[in-house]
Amino acid sequence: MLRRTLVALAALMLAGPAAAQPAKPLRVVMHSDLKIIDPIWTTAYIVRNHGYLIYDTLFALDGKFEPQPQMVESWTVSDDKLTWNFKLRDGLEWHDGQPVTSADVVPSIKRWTQKDVLGGLLGKSTKEMIAVDDRTFRIVLNEPFGLMLKALAKTASVPLFVMPKRVAELPISQQLADSTGSGPFIFKRDEWKPGEKVVYLRNPRYKPRAEPPSGLAGGKVAKLERIEWVSIPDSQTAISALMSGEIDMIESPAHDLLPVLEKDKNVQIVILDALGSTYVLRFNWKQPPFDDVRYRRAAMMALNQKDFMQAVIGDPRYYKECKGMFGCGTPLESTAGMRGELESRFEESRKLLKELGYDGKPIVVLQSTDLPVLTNLAPVAKTLLERGGFKVDMQSMDWQTLVARRAKKDPVDKGGWNIAMTAAAAVLLLDPVNNHYAEASGDRAQFGWPLDEEIEKLRGQFLRATDPKKQREIADKVQTRIISQGVTVPLGQFVQPMARRSYVSGNVVSPVTVFWNVEKK
Repeated sequence: MLRRTLVALAALMLAGPAAAQPAKPLRVVMHSDLKIIDPIWTTAYIVRNHGYLIYDTLFALDGKFEPQPQMVESWTVSDDKLTWNFKLRDGLEWHDGQPVTSADVVPSIKRWTQKDVLGGLLGKSTKEMIAVDDRTFRIVLNEPFGLMLKALAKTASVPLFVMPKRVAELPISQQLADSTGSGPFIFKRDEWKPGEKVVYLRNPRYKPRAEPPSGLAGGKVAKLERIEWVSIPDSQTAISALMSGEIDMIESPAHDLLPVLEKDKNVQIVILDALGSTYVLRFNWKQPPFDDVRYRRAAMMALNQKDFMQAVIGDPRYYKECKGMFGCGTPLESTAGMRGELESRFEESRKLLKELGYDGKPIVVLQSTDLPVLTNLAPVAKTLLERGGFKVDMQSMDWQTLVARRAKKDPVDKGGWNIAMTAAAAVLLLDPVNNHYAEASGDRAQFGWPLDEEIEKLRGQFLRATDPKKQREIADKVQTRIISQGVTVPLGQFVQPMARRSYVSGNVVSPVTVFWNVEKK
């Protein structure tokens, strides 16, 4: 018996190593299902996340939110700040093995400028954009554009993903069908089943940068052979699947279910997006009473951030009060114009309403009922505003209905509204130009349609400024004006933890969920 065992072992050794077994996939429940695959055509975060897997970017924001080269090797800018020359890294390849060239980059930039707001501003400032040679492209401006590198490194809502020339030249009105990229993973379109599963494979041709990963910059080392996004819409079912090991990760577990996961020693709760998101309240400037800044001021006097954050998020580990329009923990964090604001000064609010002759007509506050991260905002607003002297009609509906309702400019009695609230990723709010809740251009602005010439003038100055000190001065002025006029009311900042099995590691701290550097052991 012993002899037969030894002979068998010797045979195995002579035969060499056993054939490699297929690597087990990383199975992830994302915050939403992937139904569109063109990351330029839509601003949906799930499509953006898909884009970061399969495409690469010219620049990327690092962990300090500073733009760093990604596909670009080097660049120069003329003394007058009008001519920019960029050189691509050597060895960049598409998934099909063809080289990435400047002829691909130029139409990619042009397609992006037709969709993204900041990209559109760059496009308007551009006199000429050409491919100089295979690895060099040039952008010549009509006037200095102080946000050039930050624009090329834009994280959301529409990042500048570089695509093959044949794809990038498609009309912006046409969704792309060709998902050939040059990023660290390859999209397996033949295995994509909307509502069920999305599959990505490691790109063996990808050439990562040498620097360590930092934010969305640095080396994108793909350590996973296969990634599967699986659809489990029910939060409790997803939690059970993670705890049983059926899946490996949940991108956005519900805050109220986190205590259940924290009791499981095989599950880790991690915070990768330290900035998180900001809640914002918007007044309808088109309809009374908030077409009058004095009524907007009265409403703001009644509000405070803590009540909102406690009701919606609950656990102080995951939220903080943040009296700033450009986020807290960001380069332009500031309390300019915020002194005495958002402290629930009910007596002052009631006094001002009395002086104004408020007739007691109820104001309509819209409530979303199907998104836990938003549901409790409206009840808190109703309570605070009523304590401040307003009468409130809180009207409840699902999120998609609310989005359609808040787009209406009709009078309140004909389906309009007075106050609506939402959440926005803090990385979208970093400066007066990127922050669409800082815009006050009237009908072109976000819902509520604030109109203020001074704010728009300051935003234009910020766009042209190239000195960081000057940019900060302008940003403080914009924030002060926003608060004084009631353009947007920040209600606090919160983070969304991720949950993963303990054998998963390496997730990059970033405002976007990415999968390079991730390992499953």
